[in-house]
Amino acid sequence: MQKCPRCIRGHFLFTAAHKPIFVMMPYQLNKTQKRLLTIVVLAIALFLLALFEDHPATVERYYSKGLYVFICQVMHPVLNLFPFSVGDVLYIAVVVYLIYFVCRLMVLVFKKQFKRAGHSLLGLVIGVQAGLLIFYLFWGLNYFRPPAAQRLGLRDTNYTTADLQAVTCIIIDSANACRARINSTDTLQSNAAIYQTAINAVSKLSADSANFRTWQPDIKPSILTPLMNYLGTSGYYNPFTTEAQMNYQMPVFERSFVACHEMSHQMGYGPEDEANFAGFLAGIGSHDRLLRYSAYQAALDECMHALRRRDTAANNELKTHLSKAVRDDFKAERAYWLSFRSKAGILSSIFYDDYLKANNQPKGLGTYNQMVLLLMAWYGK
Repeated sequence: MQKCPRCIRGHFLFTAAHKPIFVMMPYQLNKTQKRLLTIVVLAIALFLLALFEDHPATVERYYSKGLYVFICQVMHPVLNLFPFSVGDVLYIAVVVYLIYFVCRLMVLVFKKQFKRAGHSLLGLVIGVQAGLLIFYLFWGLNYFRPPAAQRLGLRDTNYTTADLQAVTCIIIDSANACRARINSTDTLQSNAAIYQTAINAVSKLSADSANFRTWQPDIKPSILTPLMNYLGTSGYYNPFTTEAQMNYQMPVFERSFVACHEMSHQMGYGPEDEANFAGFLAGIGSHDRLLRYSAYQAALDECMHALRRRDTAANNELKTHLSKAVRDDFKAERAYWLSFRSKAGILSSIFYDDYLKANNQPKGLGTYNQMVLLLMAWYGK
């Protein structure tokens, strides 16, 4: 048998009888075509995920109570073995790679190697798409489940200024009482002890109510804490590794509540107001004096802000009911964050505001303050 010269898509072969036979060969995609095809496939996958935004009941049943539970049960036990934040390391690696990528791209353009530069850009697009897909599959779809108010039976959120004043008074009394019980032993606790107390509180809330179910929750001090100070960030949740991280240098009275807030994201509470509320319930359900005070202080801050927007005079009058110790704590916390205030913090706030709006939280950073709606409904109920 003799082989003839190759044609475009196949080979001509000659048999013993000298009859030509055309054999089709599979078409091979080149590098550019493969990357373009990958981009199209990932775009279709992201589009299909976006369709769930308008079907919260489906998200709740098949994702939040299905796939997400499985992800947590697999990832939490594994990542909890690491004493450091794997998510921090991942973010650092991504930033280093992006710096390398930009430098490499500039070199390719300078050398007029435009084809290789184009391939690199297509690879970056694929990376961004893959990141978005992992984000929504691993956690992000929780943004589109039914609101916590609906799931918890707290949908009656109409309240008057007088109602807000009454609830704020109750919280002031609770904050004052909790602060009076705190001693130097409480405030000198190590971060490890504070974190463990928060973990116990979240686990207790999980055991008490199916609406706050969590799976081996954990909180880790962030390697990025020095940077977080300048960005005005007290903590964050990493949706790619399902880890909760926090700023370990912030004022001690904030740390307990922030730990509970970040672990509330592990429960599947996406919106910030819902995580605030879940963290509040975990905090006040604890017997730890520092954690209880931290939770009431956070709720008080939200209520005072809400009241100030409605009635400045009433807000100023209620301020006089705060104990000196509580007022001093608020002043110390404000001074701490102001000492790090920078343009970077302002820029990060703008970015995060847009991030929240893109993920079913139209009020952006104002979503944090929506915790008051849940508080009012809960106290009313």
